[in-house]
Amino acid sequence: MVRWAWTQLTSMKTALFLLLLLAVAAVPGSLFPQRPVNPALVSQYLDSNPTVGPWLDRFQLFDVYSSVWFSAIYLLLFASLIGCVIPRAKKHWQAVRTPPPRTPARLSRMPEHGTIALADESDGGPTSDAVVSRSAALLKKRGYRVQERPGGGSPSVGAERGYVREVGNLVFHTSLIGLLASVAIGGAFGYNGQRLVVEGESFVNTLVSYDSFSPGTAFDEDGLTPFSVVLDKFEVEFDRESTTHFGQPIDFTASVTTKDSPGAEPVQQELKVNHPLRIGGSDVYLVGNGYAPVVTVKDGNGDIAFQGPVVGVPQDAVYTSLVVLKAPDARPDQLGFVGLFLPTAGVANGIGISMDPSPAEPQLQLNSYVGDLGLDEGEPQNVYVLDTEGLTELNSRTLDAGGLVLNAGQTLELPQGKGSISFDGLKRYVALDVHHDPGKVPVAIFAALALLGLGVSLFTPRRRVWVKVAPATTGSTGGGRIIEYGLLARGEDPRVSVEARELRTLLEREWPGTDRPEV
Repeated sequence: MVRWAWTQLTSMKTALFLLLLLAVAAVPGSLFPQRPVNPALVSQYLDSNPTVGPWLDRFQLFDVYSSVWFSAIYLLLFASLIGCVIPRAKKHWQAVRTPPPRTPARLSRMPEHGTIALADESDGGPTSDAVVSRSAALLKKRGYRVQERPGGGSPSVGAERGYVREVGNLVFHTSLIGLLASVAIGGAFGYNGQRLVVEGESFVNTLVSYDSFSPGTAFDEDGLTPFSVVLDKFEVEFDRESTTHFGQPIDFTASVTTKDSPGAEPVQQELKVNHPLRIGGSDVYLVGNGYAPVVTVKDGNGDIAFQGPVVGVPQDAVYTSLVVLKAPDARPDQLGFVGLFLPTAGVANGIGISMDPSPAEPQLQLNSYVGDLGLDEGEPQNVYVLDTEGLTELNSRTLDAGGLVLNAGQTLELPQGKGSISFDGLKRYVALDVHHDPGKVPVAIFAALALLGLGVSLFTPRRRVWVKVAPATTGSTGGGRIIEYGLLARGEDPRVSVEARELRTLLEREWPGTDRPEV
């Protein structure tokens, strides 16, 4: 039973079925959010679909590529390909060492055949063995593996070509195994990480530097290459000529200073969309950008509770950005702020809006809160969300104090002597995605080898050729001798007739023959 199961698993039919099944099994990975990529989106999906969501989670449809059923298909395909390749490689090795098949008695039964008249030795013609030897040399030049069979009444040469076809087939299937192994290595030892970097700040490739990090199953923190990236300047070019796309960004350029290692010389580089930095064995992609207003918050005691850039999350095409600021060090009460940053502030229907993505008239419109922010309890919080439950509102449009509206360089006092906030300046930031995949280069190599092997397998014909010298009495020409040849294609080969004509041309060129008619 075990032998039967192994035979079924290692058949080419099963391998092709598993390959198709693997492609189908990967489809849910693009239909449902994946937990390793975006856990927040998975949680949102589960909250929005309380009935279907838990069932999908039970079947691991939010972790498709690490699920039990996907891994089972992957491993079965791996085993099937190995089981296919090893016996075929052994069989091919035996076939290569086996001489061409014996010469058929009647070459006229071959799909492509013919005869050429040859003068007798008594008339100055070559010996039969010399004809066979020269024919073998001609076939060798055309890439055939030959075996001379001199002597006897009809000396002949058997030739065969196209063994490289099976080599291409083996290379293709071996490359598939290497491809699967490389993808597995990349998934096990690779990682993905994201980090926001504000102008003037740096990012060092250490685990604590990432805002979010997705390691492989066999990831080792000691394997991180400690390269660094400093964002010197970020520029966005907006469309100012088109009437239909006015104000849309058309180019992003991040000027950065990089170091491959702590002691390396700094290098000035540019980072653009779809043109990543390749440093320390990793690829650093530019995936987002926005504005970071520089803010100073003083508490009720007059001490600085917060000072620095605050990342704004763009909400629309004109960079209207959500801003959340938490000052847990403020005394006597903690302070929190939430609102909008407008690059070019304007008013429409009594509501502040951004008129343009360029920072022509930057403005902060904030609500302020006082109370316990919940950060002292040690529970992680989303830095882009301020939980106002349990907080006391100090500033908003619904209160007499009104909301906080700050232009660049302006400082406003908070109600009840709780402190002040100032808008000191404006910086830009970029969102970086660091991707490390040690299996990427092997995947590219094996993919190229697979295509090469497939091409060789598809376009290399497998042919057999026999050439022999026989007395003309075996045909219908009367006395003398003839050179008889026959060709047989192994499988589909529409050019075998062309090969027959070229072979005949070579033979006639060597032995112009006499005036004997062809049979």
